[in-house]
Amino acid sequence: MMDTSERRACRDQYNEMSSDMTTFNITLPTSIPFSDRLASLRATLSDKMAKRKVFQTTLNELQSLSNRDLADLGLSRSALRGIAFEAAYGK
Repeated sequence: MMDTSERRACRDQYNEMSSDMTTFNITLPTSIPFSDRLASLRATLSDKMAKRKVFQTTLNELQSLSNRDLADLGLSRSALRGIAFEAAYGK
């Protein structure tokens, strides 16, 4: 059985340990309103559609050129997709 001084020592030791313990405060980000998420989605889709349109238009125009016109420009038919991609999306 523990005497009073031993109990006091144990209690003091426990109090020191509990005061040294670190507490964590987790702050969750506030949720983004649905209207903002929808607007972001719309902007992203609009941007992707615009880039796709540039790609398709450029590719169609390049493919409509004759082999002689392409040769005058220093291009081959195999490079047309890459050129259109670079025009629309960058490198």
